[in-house]
Amino acid sequence: MKINLALAQINTQLGMVERNLEQHLQLIQQARQMGADLVVFPELSLTGYVLQDLTPAVAHAPVPEDPIFRKLFEESRGIDIAVGFVDEDSRHRFFIAAAYISKGTLVHVHHKLYLPTYGLFDEGRFFAWGDHVSAFDTRFGRMGMLICEDFWHASPPYLLWLDGADVFLFMSASPGRGLNARPQLESARWVEQLNQAYASLFTAFVAHSNRVGYEDGLNFWGGSTIFDPDGNLLIKAKYHQEELVMAELDLNQLHRTRARLPLLRDERTALVQRELDRILHHSSQMNR
Repeated sequence: MKINLALAQINTQLGMVERNLEQHLQLIQQARQMGADLVVFPELSLTGYVLQDLTPAVAHAPVPEDPIFRKLFEESRGIDIAVGFVDEDSRHRFFIAAAYISKGTLVHVHHKLYLPTYGLFDEGRFFAWGDHVSAFDTRFGRMGMLICEDFWHASPPYLLWLDGADVFLFMSASPGRGLNARPQLESARWVEQLNQAYASLFTAFVAHSNRVGYEDGLNFWGGSTIFDPDGNLLIKAKYHQEELVMAELDLNQLHRTRARLPLLRDERTALVQRELDRILHHSSQMNR
């Protein structure tokens, strides 16, 4: 099986959900015309990133009855969609979230696990932490979604890999930091190296959709990428400008790569569990 996967690298307008939705709908139609089977948007693509006190006003439920999501559900009958939004639970906690929609149905929602509250970031003041990570089945096979800081930590991608994910969808609103001699942003260099490493280490496809533009003094650099299970770069969007890019993912490559490099076959999950139990037990004893 092959998938045409598109990355919609956009400049989201802060708090302007309806305007952002119109941009989503235009790019979804464009992706369909390009022959895409799936289009992936960045983190908080419907709302903008530096929301702070706007957070409650921009939350929308990923259900067909919601006035924003209704149109996305309709469009998903022709193309699968992964979109970033603010989710609100029944007890009025707000989450940075991503939804995967296919054939008019909600397939999966992921709540961001790690909320950076340091340096440029202040997410922990306004959002609740997600507490669950799992892979999910799609018509193209099993996938996993993570949001920005989630994939700076080793455990969420590792857990998705063990849970059967063969395609990783990473969505971010990553601001640029640091310059080097290339010239290239240090943050961009680091993220690209990490994504390539995950693709090679987990012998999986890694698709990363990052936003662009300026918002409240932050500069989002774009540079969205897709790597194959051998760690080869399939596509890369430009830095600092909106772009819709697409690459073909040949899922047969999973067989070829894993036959040559059986890292998944040889992974010792019982050993990992045993050693984690030991480490956690030791930490609890030290804290008494």
